Amino acid sequence: MGASTIVETDFCIIGAGPAGLSLALLLVRSGARVVLVERTTSFDREYRGEILQPGGALLLDQMGVLDAARKRGHYECSRFRIVSAGRTLLEADYSRLDLPYDHFLSIPQQNVLEELLETCKRYDRFVYLDSRSPTGLLVDGERVVGIRMPADDGDGDGNGEQTIEAQCVVAADGRHSKTRRLADIAFTKIDAFDYDVVWFKLPVQERHGPEVTVFQGDGNPIIVYDAYPDSLQLGWTFPHRSYRSMAQHGIDHIKEQICRSVPRYADLIDRFIQAPGDLTVLDVFAGFADTWAHDGLVLIGDAAHTVGPIGGQGVNLAIQDAALLHPILMSSLTGGQFDRGTLGQFEQQRRPAVEMVTGMQARQAKMLFSGAKDKDVAGQTNPPVGSAAPPVSVDASRVAFGSQRVSARTDLFVD
Repeated sequence: MGASTIVETDFCIIGAGPAGLSLALLLVRSGARVVLVERTTSFDREYRGEILQPGGALLLDQMGVLDAARKRGHYECSRFRIVSAGRTLLEADYSRLDLPYDHFLSIPQQNVLEELLETCKRYDRFVYLDSRSPTGLLVDGERVVGIRMPADDGDGDGNGEQTIEAQCVVAADGRHSKTRRLADIAFTKIDAFDYDVVWFKLPVQERHGPEVTVFQGDGNPIIVYDAYPDSLQLGWTFPHRSYRSMAQHGIDHIKEQICRSVPRYADLIDRFIQAPGDLTVLDVFAGFADTWAHDGLVLIGDAAHTVGPIGGQGVNLAIQDAALLHPILMSSLTGGQFDRGTLGQFEQQRRPAVEMVTGMQARQAKMLFSGAKDKDVAGQTNPPVGSAAPPVSVDASRVAFGSQRVSARTDLFVD
């Protein structure tokens, strides 16, 4: 067996998604040492979360990476709508918000992640270890004090072991967090959504327009928006766990069902969707880790809480999580206090806001599959459905920033 190596750091973050990378940058800019561990070798892959709300854009701007990420390519969007038979049922108009955050962005998540990583790498106190995944947690009594993992990109076949000793380990490794499982923290799903989503992109020459639209027509609701640089992103919704039975009828049957939902793109769907591999099925669920903190360990992003895709909230919540946890961790580093009570302040501050988002998404999902006949959608009472009924107007500020407006603690930066 190869020799074991030991790396000492202040913080070991698992997962280089929006939450992990944002937190890493905030910490290193505040003078902390950070080791970031990521299981993949690059960001060149398919993503579902490519909507950046103004709340997340504000934070990236305060971190100093927004302009560079935008220059890599993006589209500005000013409205979210649910449309049925050509009539708008619900809308959120971002153009009424204060400048410069009067829009949201359709931006490749790869662009955001690469810019965050490049900025982190400018700091000597930042170490990035890709193609790695923890195999175990280091514990001292009840406290997590680090992780174990293969010494290189091996798979545990005897190539040695690397130990990362840290004041605090942060699990930012997604909805199926391995770190959460290693810590034996249970995850409780919430019965909030009765649908799943098939995601796919279509190459187009003409843009859909500066908005995200949910079409509620003859077929199941479908989400449509422009994806940079030259694609249309579609998310076709269908009853929870029914995809397997549909797939038994073949790809042509699935294409026929999708075309019913968005007939204007039927020719493109028929041309570019040729096999099941052209579609990505997302099992939609919401849920919360039973606790977000142990002594020496804290969970953020999807590892702590998972929400649905409606309203493009996932990336926003992840970046806001990082901004809220950042001052708690820096205070803990100064005082040497990484106990569960101290780290648990993050869950106390954050959980109510995430629960609000989950509730809002559940009401909007109910509207999608009920034909807007129910009440209390997006926290408001719907007018009677009729040809002259005005659309339900959603407070765009709450969607854009959430109930908890978050700013980065730039006063903690030392550079």
